[in-house]
Amino acid sequence: MTRIIDNLFQVSDKYDALFVDLWGCVHDGVRALPEAVAALQQYRTNGGKVVLVTNSPKPRAGVAVQLDGFGVPRDSWDTIASSGDSARAAMFRGVVGEKVLFMGEWQRDEEFFEPIHVIEDPVSIERVSLEQAEGIVCCGPDDPMADPEVERGRLLYAKQKGLKLLCANPDIVVDRGEVREWCAGALARLYTEMGGESLYFGKPHPPIYDLARRRLGEMGALPPESRILAIGDGLHTDIQGAMGEDIDSLYITGGLARDITKTSHQPDKNALSTYLQTEMISPTYAIGQLR
Repeated sequence: MTRIIDNLFQVSDKYDALFVDLWGCVHDGVRALPEAVAALQQYRTNGGKVVLVTNSPKPRAGVAVQLDGFGVPRDSWDTIASSGDSARAAMFRGVVGEKVLFMGEWQRDEEFFEPIHVIEDPVSIERVSLEQAEGIVCCGPDDPMADPEVERGRLLYAKQKGLKLLCANPDIVVDRGEVREWCAGALARLYTEMGGESLYFGKPHPPIYDLARRRLGEMGALPPESRILAIGDGLHTDIQGAMGEDIDSLYITGGLARDITKTSHQPDKNALSTYLQTEMISPTYAIGQLR
């Protein structure tokens, strides 16, 4: 049964490292969440390691710059594992070919195509039209406010061509402040429902956890799974992913599911229980906001 806790420090001494989601946990897409930042700073002061594990399609250097802009101080985290880095590595290994259709906002996602020098013999990636494409690289919708259904026609043509879609961000939606936006995961889900093949590299899929462990291991001895706690507000990404990796999880109910869980300061116990039973997902702990 999921235990509702008041703050991170009720349980933090059980864990040597945290895998922490960003959007909805550490920032709201506009600015840092002060209580969350303070909790992570204190955790690190006490000797714990903080790995930010994000479904952002950005490389980790780009995520760090974005966090600076949101006011998330660098002493609140140790390293970053992004879906973007995991997906980029796959792209440069040629999993969707060399000629790709790009879906996303180019000014925002251009850095996704910057070379990765640690890949041996990377393929040369060329952005082309759908008619010329060997595969699709999806960092998000062209318009994050538009219903993903607007892409059905283009995706149908891609499916008929047998193209694979590389999804750089499995999130379906995120909240930027008070505004909800569609993510790449919504397009990948639609493509899969249409019979196309989507390849995922972020939460809840294994590649990003492998990357997070590598990043954690770069800082010293890798702790056992029982000493890692995953934190996030995505039930089907952060929490389901943690369960698949056999690590404990702390569910932030005041993020994407704040209305369903009736969260103000803390979730309503009955609403949370009903939601978790319906979704058949069981986080180890739950809390309204990271603090």
